[in-house]
Amino acid sequence: MLAAIIFVATSGCTWNQLPPGFGLSGVTAFRRFTVWTEARVWAKLHR
Repeated sequence: MLAAIIFVATSGCTWNQLPPGFGLSGVTAFRRFTVWTEARVWAKLHR
């Protein structure tokens, strides 16, 4: 999951272009990204 989110963030592809090798859909990855963003996971990782 984290690898898929990092891939989208660094590659410039859209969520829907996420390669199937990650084992999850772009919709699922985006949903998790949104939940983690609302939970301030990214801010906590930067500490």
